[in-house]
Amino acid sequence: MIFRQVVHDDLGCASYFIGDDKAGIAAVVDPRFEIDEYLDLARYLGVRIAHIFETHNHADHVSGHGRLAAATGATIHIHRLVAPEFAHEPFDHGDEFALGSLRIKALHTPGHRPEHTCFLLSDLHRGDDPWAVLTGDSLFVGDVARPDLAVERTEGARGIYHSLRDQLLSLPDYIEVWPGHLGGSMCGGPGMDLKVASTIGFERLHNAMLAIDDEQEFVDASVAKLGAQPPNFKAIVALNHGPLLTDDVELARLFPQELEQRRQDGALVVDVRTDMQFAEGHIPGSISIPLQRGGFGTKLAWVAGGVEQVIFVASTEEVGRRAGALAAAVGLPKAVRRGGLLAGGWTAWNAEGRPLVKLPRVTVEELGPYLETMPASQVLDVRELAEYETGHIPGSQNVPWHDVNGIPAGIDPEHRIVVICASGQRAGTAASLLQHFGATDVVHVAGGGVPKWGALGGTLSEPVGVA
Repeated sequence: MIFRQVVHDDLGCASYFIGDDKAGIAAVVDPRFEIDEYLDLARYLGVRIAHIFETHNHADHVSGHGRLAAATGATIHIHRLVAPEFAHEPFDHGDEFALGSLRIKALHTPGHRPEHTCFLLSDLHRGDDPWAVLTGDSLFVGDVARPDLAVERTEGARGIYHSLRDQLLSLPDYIEVWPGHLGGSMCGGPGMDLKVASTIGFERLHNAMLAIDDEQEFVDASVAKLGAQPPNFKAIVALNHGPLLTDDVELARLFPQELEQRRQDGALVVDVRTDMQFAEGHIPGSISIPLQRGGFGTKLAWVAGGVEQVIFVASTEEVGRRAGALAAAVGLPKAVRRGGLLAGGWTAWNAEGRPLVKLPRVTVEELGPYLETMPASQVLDVRELAEYETGHIPGSQNVPWHDVNGIPAGIDPEHRIVVICASGQRAGTAASLLQHFGATDVVHVAGGGVPKWGALGGTLSEPVGVA
């Protein structure tokens, strides 16, 4: 049989290319928006993609089911509860599908979403017993799914508890676990691992959430560890439920004067170069979200949700188009089509001698003198609240980077603002947002953050709850 895991590193998503090469037939489970890799695999293996299976209606990324169905003629299968606005074949719990020697059995596992379904795989060439389960957004390596993307959070947590106990943990220990997300995805908790797979037995022994036998204790633990919800998730759910998206995303090439006019008219300019390059000079009002860092798509969705036009500034046009594809994958295809990219890349802006803005950077080692000469209230800690409460620079203010939608209350935009996080990555984007909203003297703490400041002997507050 054919079994290939296809990982979308930026979004932490995993999809699966499965089938029978002798029968010449294949299926894709949870396809990502960019479908070229599936088409390449089909050509390489000499098979036809005849089926597309969705574990659920996704909330963190736009599915590629529409584009893949248009390219191959494949039938889309999704649980009956979804009732989407496109041609499909609904399935129910226990339904089975045969692709040559590959047998696929649907296991309804609600909780993350009411329709969520896992797929149990058997290779009939080797035996009737199943060998693997595609767990989608239910059981991950080291953690379980979040319960708050479709129903009330405690109701969702109870659903996950029973799905795990009644379905997945009833499987033999040797069954391989292949999840729909890896570490870094927002659909799970902090325990998610970057490992690509596990087994039911190993997770039973070492997954902390599976060790909780009491239902109420499980619900309390699930709710307590919830972070911010995936940005733009309601719009993404609507796109995945609505008429199929079948078109590729083409970005208009905008020359510097066109870009500047669009920016003045309200378009959001996103600079995807490195934060070092952004610091050395960038288009006034642009936002820094480096493409080479993981989580670009998620960050972009937070910043650009609701924006009518997004324009990318990159080192080259090819890099700008990659940013556009990721933007479409997180539910922003219209904003990208209405916007575009800087024609000729960054060199084109420089060649015309157009205005540049710099963003000062300091290392953690250089931070001390800055703190001595400015009010502590002008230090903005852009980590999540749970991180901030583990210890922070005394007097600093906390606004998670994705909540910087203006100059925060209590911050004077005409005086120096030092922006810090845990590593420097979130602080870079937050510092650019402050500049975008009119702050005149912003400093980005790069190459580390609060933990490193403490390790170097810098003063930190006591963690919340520590006497």
